[in-house]
Amino acid sequence: MTLRGADPDIVRGALERGDPLPGTTGFAGELDGTLVRDVLGRVPVYVDRESDHRTPAADWAFEPTALEHPTLLPAGTTLDLTTPDAEPERRWTLPDPDPETDHDAALERLATAIRTAADDALEADPDIAVAFSGGVDSALVAELLDAPLYVVGFPDSHDVEAAQTAAEAMGRELTVVELTPADLEQAVPDLARAIGRTNAMDVQIALPLSLVSERVAADGFDALAVGQGADELFGGYEKVVRLDHRVAAETTRGAVREQIATLSEQLPRDVHAIEARGLEPVAPLLHDAVVDAALRLPDELLADETERKRALRHVAAEYLPEAVAIREKKAVQYGSLVARELDRLARQAGYKRRIDDHVTKYVRSLLDDGSEPPTVS
Repeated sequence: MTLRGADPDIVRGALERGDPLPGTTGFAGELDGTLVRDVLGRVPVYVDRESDHRTPAADWAFEPTALEHPTLLPAGTTLDLTTPDAEPERRWTLPDPDPETDHDAALERLATAIRTAADDALEADPDIAVAFSGGVDSALVAELLDAPLYVVGFPDSHDVEAAQTAAEAMGRELTVVELTPADLEQAVPDLARAIGRTNAMDVQIALPLSLVSERVAADGFDALAVGQGADELFGGYEKVVRLDHRVAAETTRGAVREQIATLSEQLPRDVHAIEARGLEPVAPLLHDAVVDAALRLPDELLADETERKRALRHVAAEYLPEAVAIREKKAVQYGSLVARELDRLARQAGYKRRIDDHVTKYVRSLLDDGSEPPTVS
């Protein structure tokens, strides 16, 4: 039995009851001859569906690099490892509770859930630092964990400036990890292999996490806390308000559920970027209790044209200065200027913008032996 993220008895109980949110921060691995992955896919696990082995027992792994043809086990499914040619079986689906009509009760439920998540994170791994960008997500995590703050970015980046002003407002010290183009070029090959992806967007997002993790690990910490999941859970994206062609839903609440469903594909990238530096990733805002509270929020507490992540900001205002609780921030690949500088490196290497997907081609050129990492399907 090899299970990550939760006590085996908790997962057994979740299977017996069909409970998708049993109080964990995610889990995956082998349990009683069965491969499992939680409903949000917070812990990645892979199978090799093209293996020549007669049974799948030896053909699964937590890292894509361990398999020749890694395929993510779908979130919320199990796979019988004792039966040849078995197919994943859906065991959990995301709950769909009615929206809470009492706004005060909904906010109190969320506040309690976030405190529970922070307490569990501290109990599990107190030797922890926080990837801090100055936005409400990472600031709330930092305040609740009372952990050291690290920001990564180029010297003139939005994230570094925002983190510095937020840390000052919070009365906290901040470690700035200043990047250079050479840092990106050096980090890309190992990162691409670790995450099993070479496409420009995934590499741009994972690079800041990887580079801040490198510094945090060098400073002696065991874990890195992140604010991941807040945008998906609480309505942080413009498209959930606009309800344009990028979403199928007709309500903000429905659009938020669509974004939550994308986490199972996004999170492995971030998890592997952090783990490759020897750290344990910690995402308190993805605790089951927080997910459950978020799913009960009505449209009015999620987002509209004037404010996104309204419920989260309301809770954060209990802990943070108002200027930090209401602050909007850029996506990490843009706020850190990693996307800009990686694009510049690609063009300097001869991969001009007129070339289709020029940054991805540049990333692949940096792999030392010319090979590509296993492609995750």
